Amino acid sequence: MRFRAKIVDLACLNHFSRVINTIAKLAKTCALRLTVSKLYFILSDKVANGGVSMWCELCQGNFFDEFQMEGVAAEHNEIYLELVPENLSRALKTAQNAKAVKIKLTNKHCPCLRVAVELPSLSSSSRMVTHDIPVGVIPRRLWNDFREPSVPDFDVSIYLPVLKTMKSVLERMKNLSNSIVIEANSSGEMNLKIETDLVSVTTHFKDLGNPPWASEDGCQSSAQSRDLESMAEARIDIKKLLQLLAGQQVNPTKALCNIVSKRIVHFILLHEDVSLQYFIPALA
Repeated sequence: MRFRAKIVDLACLNHFSRVINTIAKLAKTCALRLTVSKLYFILSDKVANGGVSMWCELCQGNFFDEFQMEGVAAEHNEIYLELVPENLSRALKTAQNAKAVKIKLTNKHCPCLRVAVELPSLSSSSRMVTHDIPVGVIPRRLWNDFREPSVPDFDVSIYLPVLKTMKSVLERMKNLSNSIVIEANSSGEMNLKIETDLVSVTTHFKDLGNPPWASEDGCQSSAQSRDLESMAEARIDIKKLLQLLAGQQVNPTKALCNIVSKRIVHFILLHEDVSLQYFIPALA
């Protein structure tokens, strides 16, 4: 099992740092899955137990100048590691204007991701700063726990309003309640509602647009057979939603959410070379 990678391009390095910062805001620990072409950061709290789950996918070719890996076996050419993303985020903070960053899987006293940052210096020699980030190696028998979550058969899919706007609305609402109702329909309308014994507040968004989903087998999904005006809704933990919006440093080109009535809200943030899915289960 071997892994080493190198980033030389500063724009790629800063972009990678932003992605890791976002992940660090969403997960205290997560799994890092390495394949030949992609990296995945996976948080799979069982949604059934009220936990959120996350699936973030990066194409390695868009970030790394060199990328070599050998998985646990020829027919299973993958590596699964457990790590604290905040540690990786901190290590990358020292690399703001680095000449190069090398990441390598090592095993001196325990398995570590070694992040070696080559900093520019005035003399001809360069300065190296090295961080060893402890990781756990996830055994093959547990890999199935980290499969891509299936997209539930949603009732409504809608593009999100500008995330900054949505965040400022939620910031004000969070002082009133711990939960929020998100409702949307297939006419591009979405409401954020808070209802308590004392107060009821609703923010309306219009003309958001609905993504053109076609299901793989060509049959209509339940979203397409619904009345366009009818609202699907789910009540979710406001803090979990704020965590997603506050952690956003990737500036997605598209952001959308799928609502499975009273069960789950599935957010998808897309950037050219990063996709982040985030699942928040509905509260009873």
